[in-house]
Amino acid sequence: MMSGNLVWGLLVVVVAGLLQGSFAAPMKVMSKWRWENSWFIFALSGLIAFPWIINFATVPNVIEVYKGASSSSLLRVSAFGLFWGVGAALFGLGISRVGMALGFALILGITSSFGSLIPLAILHPDQLLAKRGLSLIAGTAIMVLGLVFLGLAGRARERDLATPDGARSGFAMGLVICFFAGIFSAMLNFSFVFGDELRLRALQSGASNAMAANSIWTLTVSGGFVANFLYCVYLLNKNRTWSAFREGNPWTYWPLGISMGVLWFGGVVLYGMGAASLGTLGGIVGWPVFMTIDIIAALFWGVVYGEWKGASRRALLYNWAGVLVLVIAIAVISAGNAA
Repeated sequence: MMSGNLVWGLLVVVVAGLLQGSFAAPMKVMSKWRWENSWFIFALSGLIAFPWIINFATVPNVIEVYKGASSSSLLRVSAFGLFWGVGAALFGLGISRVGMALGFALILGITSSFGSLIPLAILHPDQLLAKRGLSLIAGTAIMVLGLVFLGLAGRARERDLATPDGARSGFAMGLVICFFAGIFSAMLNFSFVFGDELRLRALQSGASNAMAANSIWTLTVSGGFVANFLYCVYLLNKNRTWSAFREGNPWTYWPLGISMGVLWFGGVVLYGMGAASLGTLGGIVGWPVFMTIDIIAALFWGVVYGEWKGASRRALLYNWAGVLVLVIAIAVISAGNAA
């Protein structure tokens, strides 16, 4: 049976996935804003404001933690953050083209596999053929099967709903964007796995085990903010959409945009807490569970907001078959962590 820490860790990771899978939902009700408007507010709140507030609140002497860290660790975490930021911007563009449900599934499925297997192969090659490693590999393979079903669902949905050729070409470009978003988005977990020196220094500084990873996350997402900020400003200038911030209902839209940042970074913090409870392989085993729950939550919101309305029965069957396979993948990966 799994120990109490493992059960607790997996539960926290599941809640983290639910939060992150819901972060883009507010965009659906901000119809007067363009993508760059809502994403700009998300970046300010979720990648700068809340991370630094939480970091200072939970990590004592956080500036000294960074001053005492090696330059290589700081560089690695910042670089992974910058590349992750590119993935985050592509993420937003991808879900705007193919839909929240399918976009989350494709992007996070790729991110899950890429973000778990590479750290395992580099840091714990001896675990690849052990129970945990084999379960992760098997779970990832099952997850790929789920992504195939979801891809078929998306293709069937587009055939049902999109008749103009332009819509289909836009969907094809959306799939390409989603692929690269998945690759770059895995860098978020790389920063957690390869930036462990910062977490250890935060522990020495007096941070709790549950909150020590905030020293990593804050630096990572700050690096990611750079890419997102520059791209949003570019689009706001190009499309002349600065004025859109005054459109719609500002008293509703601004809090909704800020809530995106709260949900997203709240999921990151909880993932760090859960991964820490899972032990030395927390960032490897917890990551695919986190990503899969993220996908399932996004699929739920996609249904709520009518992304599958009018789709054929075949498209819906493919969609829910993909969800079922992803749940099975979670079970396989989780079982590998039972010891």
